[in-house]
Amino acid sequence: MSRLDLADYDFALPQALIAQQPAARRDAARMLVLARAQRRLAHAQVSELPSWLSAGDLLVVNETRVLPARLRGHKQSGGRVELLLLGPGARPGRYRALLRGRARTGAKLRLSGGGRALEAEVAALGAEGEVELAFEPGCDPYSVGETPLPPYIERPSPRAEDAERYQTCYARVPGSVAAPTAGLHLSPELLARLDAAGIELARVVLHVGPGTFRPPRPEDLARGELHPEPYELPARAAAQVGAARARGARVVAVGTTSARVLESCASPGRRVQAGRGTTTLLLAPGRRFDVVDALLTNFHLPRSSLLLLAAAFAGRSAILSAYAEAIARGYRFYSYGDAMLIL
Repeated sequence: MSRLDLADYDFALPQALIAQQPAARRDAARMLVLARAQRRLAHAQVSELPSWLSAGDLLVVNETRVLPARLRGHKQSGGRVELLLLGPGARPGRYRALLRGRARTGAKLRLSGGGRALEAEVAALGAEGEVELAFEPGCDPYSVGETPLPPYIERPSPRAEDAERYQTCYARVPGSVAAPTAGLHLSPELLARLDAAGIELARVVLHVGPGTFRPPRPEDLARGELHPEPYELPARAAAQVGAARARGARVVAVGTTSARVLESCASPGRRVQAGRGTTTLLLAPGRRFDVVDALLTNFHLPRSSLLLLAAAFAGRSAILSAYAEAIARGYRFYSYGDAMLIL
């Protein structure tokens, strides 16, 4: 992979185009369609997805479920505190978290939400704002948590609808701190229409970690690796990819997370090997896609690993030109924004 410069993946986005709420219906979002071979753009809606795919195509979705991982409360001194839970710590009763602001070992916190309150203590400090919290034995810190909306969705706290809409309709396996946002556009009704059109559905899991919020560091780019994220590609999904290959159909990844699972598990013949583990795969320009033939994705932040993945799939100039067109046409960006289908 040649040297990457994130400055080459920057663009100016008007603040007004950062979506603050989802479309009225999941599949009512707009969809910019990019045909890679012809470098041709078309404007559609997500509800029209079946007409852009073909009978026999395989749609691969990520079944991860977003945890209520954002916690709010107060320090013993009275100052407010906000945390993002990252998962269990090194010992029972301990949890890793990102803490906004300063912290010291031994600091006492009172965290509350949903009519409940829990006590926690900062047991250890880590790098880049990470801490380890100690809770009373048997406590479930997620019981006082809320939907971890990204910071560019500007709300004092999540609304009731966010608990549903910042979750895919097929979310099943808890483990993410952010939604696989391309899947937010798929409704039960649209999935039924895709099925009726002969488009098959395969299910994988990748739990989105905190690194999704951070631009790749120079050392990440040099190594060609990202933060580790747990994944599972079931035997059934692997068999479905093999069957799609055998019938000459396309494998369509719903979102960058599904694409990373598929490409992390690539095997000869453009198939995949079932398994589970953690992936650090960075898909960036210069990296070939061995499994994915088409990608349904959202419009991503500048300088992000997600934008690098889209540029690796479609080409840097094609993606940046498409983004310029989307901005000119008033498409909505980021988690609650519109979609892009790259064929």
